[in-house]
Amino acid sequence: MSTLSIRTAACAAAVAGAVLVPLLPAQAQAAGSVHLHKIYYDSPGKDDRSTKSLNAEYVQIKNSTSRGVNLRGWTLTDASRHTYTFGTFTLGAGKTVTVRTGRGKDSASTKYQNRRAYVWNNDRDTATLRKSSGSRVDTCSYNSTRYDYKNC
Repeated sequence: MSTLSIRTAACAAAVAGAVLVPLLPAQAQAAGSVHLHKIYYDSPGKDDRSTKSLNAEYVQIKNSTSRGVNLRGWTLTDASRHTYTFGTFTLGAGKTVTVRTGRGKDSASTKYQNRRAYVWNNDRDTATLRKSSGSRVDTCSYNSTRYDYKNC
């Protein structure tokens, strides 16, 4: 095969690949999403139900899209159906919000469930994020006492 034939075949393959890429499912294109990012399920130190200990247990939700997403009415639940429901809140483009178990003052980057007991089991659990319509957005499970957190 001549050098010209090899170059022509390589060019044809590249063009065909470029044409077929838009036909792949959106998920394969690494489109942005709102998703569970991290669960810190075993707060450091003794589980004494102090505000400090409760707030060291948290879930992070990341918006990897290029625009803000309104999370009003979205829910975050564990396997036992402890539920946190977002009030009026928009998660900015590229931003992460931390949902802490304990009490505190909400901000643009941190929300509090205002609970006096732990939500996330120290050995295994599943976090589920749902839209206000009830449709599942993401889930993240862990099954380990070897680590204190799980990157989703």
